[in-house]
Amino acid sequence: MQRTDHVLPWSTLGTERQLSVFRFGSGERKAYIQASLHADELPGMRSAWELKKRLLELEEQGALKGVIELVPVANPIGLGQLLQGAHQGRFEFGSGKNFNRDFAELSEPVAELLEGQLGDDPHSNVQLIRQAMATALENLPAAQSELHGLQRLLLSHACTADVVLDLHCDADAALHLYALPQHWPQWRSLTAHLDVRVALLAEDSGGSSFDEACSLPWLRLSRIFPDAQIPLACLATTIELGGQADTGKPQAEAHAAGILAFLAEQGFISGDWPQPAHEACEGMPFEGTELLFAPHPGVVTFLRSAGDWVDVGDPLFEVIDPLSDQVSTVCTNTAGVLFAIERLRYAQPGFWLAKVAGRTARRHGRLLND
Repeated sequence: MQRTDHVLPWSTLGTERQLSVFRFGSGERKAYIQASLHADELPGMRSAWELKKRLLELEEQGALKGVIELVPVANPIGLGQLLQGAHQGRFEFGSGKNFNRDFAELSEPVAELLEGQLGDDPHSNVQLIRQAMATALENLPAAQSELHGLQRLLLSHACTADVVLDLHCDADAALHLYALPQHWPQWRSLTAHLDVRVALLAEDSGGSSFDEACSLPWLRLSRIFPDAQIPLACLATTIELGGQADTGKPQAEAHAAGILAFLAEQGFISGDWPQPAHEACEGMPFEGTELLFAPHPGVVTFLRSAGDWVDVGDPLFEVIDPLSDQVSTVCTNTAGVLFAIERLRYAQPGFWLAKVAGRTARRHGRLLND
């Protein structure tokens, strides 16, 4: 195991941030795994520690057939953001910006660097594109904030990887993941290993999140240069490992075991690994997700649990105004998986309370909420 500690490229006077990257194995192919980019989403961090222990053992056994980079604490900035005892790790305090939005878009600068150089050899094209991605990141103007410095550093490690896993969680949720629809066949096995309940698929969900900043440039480059052989060489996903409270040891061990079994299938680890213990989940269009809101303020009582299948008209939660005695029952308009429930228990205007993944597109444009 090699450990690299990076000082962030931009720091506040008197403040220094450090990002630690653990590197296991050797070889041409690379998998990159990071946890808790939203720093208050800790199930991934807990699972990353289990991965770290297992990867060290596998490396000592000579079982690694490629490079696996692990960043257990992907957001040292957000990790220290507490407000009156409550951890606030989703948005940077200084700017109010989401840590997982607005990553650098690499397809356009890479296309400019490689005009006329790509041909019929997919392997050669992949090497050229990855070199150009690294160059494009280096050529960007100097980072103007800690946030930008952190994002570029993370992307510099991930953009040269064959497989990228970004470990997150939701407030109260069943396991789910986000990915390109073109990559869905490759992800089916991972969903079966982890017992993921639904995969949300979109070519561009808006906001330039980390996983799409890694995978989407390959799709765009293949369309910019249709005569060149450009594979979708970066298999990247955001995995939501349940809810924020799901940091138990059995859960973390199961998540680590499932990820390692998947990496073995992808050729990064040798040896005999168990077959998936579950069936692959269904891949649904991210455009088919329904966000449900309260019709008025009040105390919220949920009537269904995250992970349940619901049908049109099924009641999901009640909203009760204890002063006016107004009681409303909110039902779903979508048949699908209730995959996430907000932690708020007093309804506030403009805040979603539940998300249901359905099979029919109902939203367009920017799909990610802040």
